[in-house]
Amino acid sequence: MKIVVVGGTGLIGSKLVTKLGEHGHEAVAAAPSTGVNTLTGEGLAEVLVGASAVVDVSNSPSFEEAAVLEFFETSTRNLLAAEATADVGHHVALSVVGTDRPPGNAYFRAKIAQERLIEKSSIPFSLVHATQFFEFVRRIADDATDGDKVRMAPVLFQPIAGDDVARAIGRVSVGTPLNGRVEVAGPEQFRMDEFFRDALASWDDPREVVTDPHARYFGAELLERSLVPDEGATLGEIRYRDWYGRNTAGK
Repeated sequence: MKIVVVGGTGLIGSKLVTKLGEHGHEAVAAAPSTGVNTLTGEGLAEVLVGASAVVDVSNSPSFEEAAVLEFFETSTRNLLAAEATADVGHHVALSVVGTDRPPGNAYFRAKIAQERLIEKSSIPFSLVHATQFFEFVRRIADDATDGDKVRMAPVLFQPIAGDDVARAIGRVSVGTPLNGRVEVAGPEQFRMDEFFRDALASWDDPREVVTDPHARYFGAELLERSLVPDEGATLGEIRYRDWYGRNTAGK
């Protein structure tokens, strides 16, 4: 089947395109660099011809509140309209575990707006809610840095490898639309402050991780389970320690 992957040249999208191709599907990467722009609509009609499913794993280039909301609302509206015209039968979108739980941040609110547009459309859909990617943990640490200290809340944290995310999205995209959501997370659960204390030590990073119940995660204070899935989530297979070892071998 033909599956168009919006954001198909990015971290998750490129992995997904490869995995779908390995299973015999025609996976097409849609991104500005391939002539498809969901913000302007450029190239959408052409790339969707013959598509059975569209998978949106695109991300906003800015996390500023107005910009991120504008990105997800505009791109999603344009996508859904083009899909309706092309008679696409399945819209799959990657989102984040915890978007529907307080307290939220600007990014989470933008993802909620995106999901509402999808849920209200006439196109059968599936939402894949993932926890934080292993590939993203350095950015989390940097955002939490205050001088030479990294402030982290002692809440639950269950990050996942990008490969496991792509694998889960791939299975959903070739299946029957859920008209609902599925959650995916890593195989191990940690305390966030302890995870980053160990991670920074493994990076030989001199910053000190400070446990702070009021530490903010991209602007929002966290509750105990803000970032982890409910029971019944699909769990990945790759452990952080193994992933880190593979990605630093020979460096």
